[in-house]
Amino acid sequence: MTEEENDEQEVVKEDNEIDDDTEFIIDFTTSSAINRVGLKFLVVYIPIFWFSGLAVATFWYGYTISPVPWIIKLLFLPLILLGFSFLFIFSCFFFSKLLLIFINLIHFPKEGIFRAEKGNMDFEFWILRTEIKKITLWLIRNWPLPWIDVIAFRWFGIKMDFSSHLNDAWCDAEFISFGKHVTIGQGAVIMSSMVVGNYLIIKKIRFDDYSLIGGQSTIAPGTHFGEDTVLGAVSTTTLNQELEDGWIYSGIPARKLKLNKYAEMRRDIIHKVDVDEAEKVETEHEVNIDDDKRHLFKKKREDD
Repeated sequence: MTEEENDEQEVVKEDNEIDDDTEFIIDFTTSSAINRVGLKFLVVYIPIFWFSGLAVATFWYGYTISPVPWIIKLLFLPLILLGFSFLFIFSCFFFSKLLLIFINLIHFPKEGIFRAEKGNMDFEFWILRTEIKKITLWLIRNWPLPWIDVIAFRWFGIKMDFSSHLNDAWCDAEFISFGKHVTIGQGAVIMSSMVVGNYLIIKKIRFDDYSLIGGQSTIAPGTHFGEDTVLGAVSTTTLNQELEDGWIYSGIPARKLKLNKYAEMRRDIIHKVDVDEAEKVETEHEVNIDDDKRHLFKKKREDD
């Protein structure tokens, strides 16, 4: 076995028997979202850039022939150029989406483990989808508005809202769902698909509410983050790993470290008021307080 084959570390049953039970040892140093890209897939950028450029050229022509005095045009030129750059990016986004709709009608994306070879429809169309999304996401993520990438991910099919944040992290644009208030640290990589050896793995990744992923971490396909789950910085999950609710994980691969006690404190209700038409009822709930700080609360109550 060659050194390159050693690094890929693949364990399979038989070449013709690929199913969800096939066991893979993932080495993130040798696996990537795309490691076999042919030039034939890059031609999809030509119509996207061409029609986007036509849209910008049309508006620029209308701006130059407008009867507005030249001094006014010159005064607002920086703002106009900024608007044209946004128009080009949005047009690329729009035409990419149209192209993806057409491609998905031909071959709909699906989860699973597939042969990473020419002629395999799932592999070929996965490369095509990834290439179309990649250029648009690169343009949008380099735009100064911090929330615009959320719009792009939502339109490309990721389930997420504006309460979640991708702090300069790379995220695949399919088979990923976010709960509420999910935070992804800087430099993290979320891969719902990857090539391992001769196989393409596509598995959905799910983040439940209040999940927190540390910077420079790598999330493998099929990972499920429970509610209030924390993954430490520079950590790595494994294929189909389940991270339980309210736990802190860390390491390569990620292992349980300790309970997330701060999540428990945030969920507790300190004071609740139930109001009815006839009566008003007040109830108090116990809150987790460190033993060395309980005397401070007792003293405060006595003063009151």
